[in-house]
Amino acid sequence: MGRAAYIRRRLILMAFVLFGVTVVIFGMVRILPGDPAFLILGDRATDQKAAELRQQLGLNRPFLEQYWMFVSAGFAHGDMGQSLLYRQPVGDLVLTRVPITLALAGYAMGLAAIITLTFGITAAVNKGRWPDQLIRVGFLFALTTPNFWFGILLILLFGLTLHWFPVAGFGETFPQHVWYLFLPALTLALQLSAVLIRNLRGQIIQTLRSDYVRTAHAKGLSERLVLLRHVLRNALLSTVTIFGLQFGFLVGGAIVIETVFALPGTGQLLIQSITARDYPVVQAITVVSAVLVIVVNLVVDLSYSFLDPRVTYE
Repeated sequence: MGRAAYIRRRLILMAFVLFGVTVVIFGMVRILPGDPAFLILGDRATDQKAAELRQQLGLNRPFLEQYWMFVSAGFAHGDMGQSLLYRQPVGDLVLTRVPITLALAGYAMGLAAIITLTFGITAAVNKGRWPDQLIRVGFLFALTTPNFWFGILLILLFGLTLHWFPVAGFGETFPQHVWYLFLPALTLALQLSAVLIRNLRGQIIQTLRSDYVRTAHAKGLSERLVLLRHVLRNALLSTVTIFGLQFGFLVGGAIVIETVFALPGTGQLLIQSITARDYPVVQAITVVSAVLVIVVNLVVDLSYSFLDPRVTYE
């Protein structure tokens, strides 16, 4: 099976995964306690007005009928419906927030890659010595610390004490976006790197014992060249796999971090929508997040053949 056939098969599987996601999230948001009609009406709510609003929004219809309308009349045609809370198209509402969340996730992944390579290689080549011990202890602390608490620590230190970075908002220009997103992205990257560094360190140490590495040293190649050309490319395969698998947790963590740093991304919108029982918005954000996770995992799988030409898609 070539790469093109593999991609086609994965896209077909993606359709089934998305179908399962829509079924699960459609059912879960409707078993949450609370009546969205009363939440929308607020102090003006009466039984009669709530009944009229439920009929207007189609919330009084049977569950299967609501799901069929959501899939056939809406989702299948790219129409995610109307927000119950904001009274505007869900697609427009979500798409204005998605770039911020994507920027945060991409920024965090970039920082995580830099941190992982720097400290993973340093720990591996200094196995058992003080740099290795210091890196392992430091990132073990990052791994066991809740990301929202770690974000608050960064705000207190670099924002309120040292005044190096802003602690809330997104900025207006691209340089401001990069500056404002640094602390939240670093918060996500440190916890992600804690997982990746442990794996990369172990893989590099194991690869350094291989016969072909000893042969490369015997040929007179420099330590740096052997490490970059022969060791790192092979050691990265499992780390890249974990990197892709952790992306789903990264998206979930971004929801919390956006709230901590007051970023106007999908995280804030999702929390507000869950509180208000705004079903269409919750469903749309969940589906978009699922698509992002699936696409990233597909890209990770395709990257194997570039890291190691021996990898095929048979």
